[in-house]
Amino acid sequence: MSKPINVILAVFIVHFCLSVDAFAQVTLTRKATLMGSKFEFALVEKDSTLANKRLDEVINEVQRIENLISEWQPHTQISEVNRYAGVQPVKVDREVFDLTVRALYFSRITDGAFDISIAALDKIWRFDDSMERLPTQEAIQKSVEKVGFQDIILDSNACTIFLAREGMKIGFGSIGKGYAADRCRSILIKSGVTSGLINASGDIATWGNQLGGDPWLIGLRNPFNQHKMIRLLKLRESAVATSGSYEKYVEFEGKRYAHIINPKTGYPSTGLVSVTIYGPSAEFANGLSTSIMVMGLKAGIKLLHKYPAYKGIFVTDRGKVVRR
Repeated sequence: MSKPINVILAVFIVHFCLSVDAFAQVTLTRKATLMGSKFEFALVEKDSTLANKRLDEVINEVQRIENLISEWQPHTQISEVNRYAGVQPVKVDREVFDLTVRALYFSRITDGAFDISIAALDKIWRFDDSMERLPTQEAIQKSVEKVGFQDIILDSNACTIFLAREGMKIGFGSIGKGYAADRCRSILIKSGVTSGLINASGDIATWGNQLGGDPWLIGLRNPFNQHKMIRLLKLRESAVATSGSYEKYVEFEGKRYAHIINPKTGYPSTGLVSVTIYGPSAEFANGLSTSIMVMGLKAGIKLLHKYPAYKGIFVTDRGKVVRR
């Protein structure tokens, strides 16, 4: 259920200094590779020394989160949960437990269109131009044998996670970066930073204004024409996430198969090329965008209507843009 790093979001940041109450403010930006992806930070602060200190703090926070939930690093709690699949429950930090609870909430409201246990999916689809034919139905059915959120068993009192079947795995590639962006924003606001933007590889959290009072500007590029924008979002305390399939897909007999896989069927999602969701939380926006890519336009809009704090922009594989 992952999405490409360079989805269709373009961030426009105005860099200049402004005298406010006799104190010079600056916008300081920094880029870093975290959680295996590109992160970008922009803070408005009184001076660059203080801004750099705050940036160090939130980069350390993202690294801390990665050291808890990464499925690729063997020392993390999630890797331990995966190692003991079918064997025994694993005690985790309450933070990890609660993130898993929220992930399972998405599984329930989408009837399994969202599923963190898709980490165990057999990689029978290839989106690197090497596929010459569709996988067989038998191979597709077998690929999802270890996938199933119903077999993720949580014990709140013991704070444990148990994967009931051997070979199961869970991973937070779908909402982990959104969670990190939300956490960074929360920490910076509590530290007194009045304005900033966190771009966690396309999961974006903002607050306050740019210098001069302008909102943060997030451009949505047309997936069929990267030189054109379909919408320019003006965000203050908000978040946005996009899931897209326009860069990674295969075509057979005129039908496009996206790299985003339906966890229930093993088949790639069809019908939508991109889904952008914006609202209060980057984590929640990402969960919705990932789910709706699998669910499709009609079911996705129906789901979105249940969460009026969030809005969506959908692009179909025929180029139609739908806003809700």
